Amino acid sequence: MTTIIGVRFRTAGKAYYFDPLDFEVRAGDHVIVETARGIEYGYVVCGRTEVSDDKVVAPLRPVIRVATEEDDRTAERLREKEKEALRVCAEKVAKHKLEMKLIDCEYSFDNSKVLFYFTADGRVDFRELVKDLASVFRTRIELRQIGVRDETKIRGGIGICGRELCCHTFLADFAPVSVKMAKEQNLSLNPTKISGNCGRLMCCLKNEEEAYEYLNSRLPNIGDFVKTSDGLSGEVSALNVLKQRVKVIVSVNGADGEEKEVRDYPVEELHFHQRRRRNEKGDRADRDEDLRELERLEKTEEGYKND
Repeated sequence: MTTIIGVRFRTAGKAYYFDPLDFEVRAGDHVIVETARGIEYGYVVCGRTEVSDDKVVAPLRPVIRVATEEDDRTAERLREKEKEALRVCAEKVAKHKLEMKLIDCEYSFDNSKVLFYFTADGRVDFRELVKDLASVFRTRIELRQIGVRDETKIRGGIGICGRELCCHTFLADFAPVSVKMAKEQNLSLNPTKISGNCGRLMCCLKNEEEAYEYLNSRLPNIGDFVKTSDGLSGEVSALNVLKQRVKVIVSVNGADGEEKEVRDYPVEELHFHQRRRRNEKGDRADRDEDLRELERLEKTEEGYKND
């Protein structure tokens, strides 16, 4: 077994793991650690925890020290310097007339590098900008272009669920999300209802995909003909995925002859050909259909705005 702690950094949504050595580290503490980007000041989100050796991704770097009061003051000074650096960089971007949107700025804890995050529609030639910034800050300058999802991950915010955004709190990577997931979960296909703060499909559509795929695979399709346990047959008119119940339009003998009646059955009392579950990798035709569907929805939404 190996003892680890989980540490998060200001511009990273996921936690990274380190060897706490003999330091008494608890969740909520700050620590100084060495990463691929150099010496960093991090926030402990998971205290000392023992995990099996096969779950540890090598190399497991050790904690340099628990942050001191001086380290805390240094981190505060860097946060102030970042605000000024962001302002200066914005002025330089305007001066060079570059089509880019500055998102955030981050100083390395040892003050050896300044990292600027930005978004842009295409490639940006920022070589002259880097030279200009290096002459002002007299340290190493790095500009990193990110996507709109990464922008939202850095900025954070509140989702339509009322909770802090998943990407800003715990998501390590962005999983592929498709319109078909919204269909499987019987959600409105209005783009404004299934899109997150970043304008892309919500990451949380992925959370329950597997459960809904399994539940839907046990149900017939609307319009299918099924046989019931009480000897009737009829057409499926509605489904309740979570309760696993099916409404069927059946023909029964009434006082005036044969009549149509809607009856509610648990899926176990029906006989029909079950759907095949999609394979894990999905199907290219399905993905192409998703793209066409999303484009159609976006055009429809744009039409509403122009009316």
